[in-house]
Amino acid sequence: MTRENEPLDPLPSDELIGDDVVPAGATVADWLEGARPRTWPNAFAPVLVGSAAAALAGGFVWWKALLALVVAWSFIVGVNFANDYSDGVRGTDDDRVGPQRLVGSGLARPGTVKGAAFGFLGLGGLAGLVLSWFSAPWLIVVGLLCILAAWFYTGGSRPYGYRGLGEVAVFVFFGLVAVIGTQFTQLGSVTWYAVVAAVAVGSFSCAVNLTNNLRDIPSDAETGKITLAVRLGDSGTRGLHAVLELLVPLLATLALIPATPWALLGLLAMPVAWKANAPVRARATGHGLIPALGMAGMAMLAWAVLVSVGFVLSSL
Repeated sequence: MTRENEPLDPLPSDELIGDDVVPAGATVADWLEGARPRTWPNAFAPVLVGSAAAALAGGFVWWKALLALVVAWSFIVGVNFANDYSDGVRGTDDDRVGPQRLVGSGLARPGTVKGAAFGFLGLGGLAGLVLSWFSAPWLIVVGLLCILAAWFYTGGSRPYGYRGLGEVAVFVFFGLVAVIGTQFTQLGSVTWYAVVAAVAVGSFSCAVNLTNNLRDIPSDAETGKITLAVRLGDSGTRGLHAVLELLVPLLATLALIPATPWALLGLLAMPVAWKANAPVRARATGHGLIPALGMAGMAMLAWAVLVSVGFVLSSL
C-alpha cells in the first residue's frame, strides 16, 4: 500500500511531462534502424568511384578519400534523421509501410531526433570544412548547400521533397556533387569519365529513393506529400525506375570504354540491378517493395565497386 497523498510511481518505460507520456528512449537497434543502413550505399558508392577516377588520372590521395567518406556518410545519416523528424512532426509517418520511424512511432522524442540530425550534419560539415581547406576553400559553399538541401528536403515550411523534387536533389548531391567532388578534392580537376560515372551513381541513387516513394504513394498522397512518385502515378513511377536502375547505368558503363575497357566490369552488376527492379516489374506494392529498396542499394554499390576496380587496374 502507498501512504496517503503519496503519488504513484510512473511506469518504468515512460516519463511524464505535463499531460503527455513520452518514451524513455529508443534502443540502439531502433536508432540504427532510424539511420536507415539500406541507404548507406548512397554514401559509399560515389566516394569509391570518385576516388578510383582520381586514381585513374594519377591523383589519388587516401586521406582526402577518407574525409570524403566521412562527409558523405554523415550527410546520409543526417538527412535520414532529419526526414524522420520532419515527417514525424507533420504526421506523414503515422500510417506508413516499411520500417518504423523514431518520431512517427513514438520511440524517441522529436527534439532528440532533430538533435541527432544536426549532430551528423555538423560532423559532415566539419569533415567537409577540413577537406575544403586543403583542396579548394570555395567548396565550403558547396558543403553549406548540401546541409541546407539535407534539412529542407522535408524540413521547413515548404519542403521541396513534398513538391516532387527529391529525386532531383538526390541525383545532384549524391551523384554529381559526391562523385565529381571526391575526384576534384584529390586531383584538383575533373575528368569526363568521372562525370559519366557520376551520372550512373546518381541514377542508381534516384532509383533507391524512387523505390521508397513508390512504396509510399498511398500514404504520401493521403497526407499531402506530393513526391515525384505521387505526381507520376504508379505506372509512370515503375517505368522511370527501370530507366534509372537499368538503362542509364548500362549506357554509362558502355560510355566508359574509351577511358578503360576494364570499366566493362560494371556490367557484372547489372544482374543485381535486374533483380532489384524485379518487384517493381512484378507490380509489387507495400511490403512487397521493401526487398527492392535494399537490392537497389546493393546494385549501386556493386556497380561502384566493379567500375572502381576497373579504374584502379587501368591505373597500375
